[in-house]
Amino acid sequence: MTLLFCSTTDRADDWLGELDRRMPGLEVRVWPEMGDPADIDMALVWKPPQGLLASLPNLKLIVSLGAGVESMLLDPTLPDVPLVRMVSEGLTLDMAGFVALQVLRWHRQLDEYKAQQAAQTWTQLGHKPASEVTVGFLGLGELGTASARTLLSMDYRVLGWSRTPKSVHGVESYSGAEGLPRMLAQCDLLVCLLPLTDGTRGVLNRDLFAALPRGAVVINAARGGHLVEADLLEALDSGHLRGASLDVFAEEPLPPGHPFWSHPRIHVTPHIAAVTHPSRSAHIVVDAITALRDGRPLPNLVNRKQGY
Repeated sequence: MTLLFCSTTDRADDWLGELDRRMPGLEVRVWPEMGDPADIDMALVWKPPQGLLASLPNLKLIVSLGAGVESMLLDPTLPDVPLVRMVSEGLTLDMAGFVALQVLRWHRQLDEYKAQQAAQTWTQLGHKPASEVTVGFLGLGELGTASARTLLSMDYRVLGWSRTPKSVHGVESYSGAEGLPRMLAQCDLLVCLLPLTDGTRGVLNRDLFAALPRGAVVINAARGGHLVEADLLEALDSGHLRGASLDVFAEEPLPPGHPFWSHPRIHVTPHIAAVTHPSRSAHIVVDAITALRDGRPLPNLVNRKQGY
């Protein structure tokens, strides 16, 4: 069995070491030095060049290095072979920690205290206890559920919206078109952790922002395609939204001169909310390979019609 590794953001040497430790003898080739394409029957990739996977005539399995697979699904040449997405405890813990960090940043007014430090001003600002702060989640999948539970443990009031009804202990759940505005109207902070599909693209738009209470904060750690950038800037500049934390963008890296870089009420991070660490995730790849080899159902198999 021969695996092709292709990513411009992940360190190949780290992955090769972890895979060799768990599956000795597995041959791994690192793109673009892949030798005879006919030798390759599996691919471990993140945003591979369009057409690359179609050039592998004996490909039997694709494993994504991330939880999102929408960039591959947009490749019209994508081979019709099983596609597995990365779902690991490490990614989930990273995301839950990132979401909690951003919620605390806005709830505990850390920007204001940073400005006070610069001005050498000592003023204790009033704030609500966590139990009086409502955080809403768009998306109650693996990442959304774990992040919601983390905030519940910190005594926040947590709401969640999903396409179809879901039950998460402690979370007030809403679903469908009729449930979304009911949830939004209550949110002090809104966290987007939806998969990016035709139905969710552009969901963070003018109408959604208007449905939030004045002074709400938006946190997007899902995909840049969820956000209509001009609508966010308008909502911030009008004062309807208090701020935004953005980890994902329509164009990455975020281009120089983009208004998000310098906006005083936007926090930018470079797509680091949940990072696929080889030491915590290589077993996911090995599980997929052994399931394929043994003819067992593949874990975390992507439903291409749903997009996740």
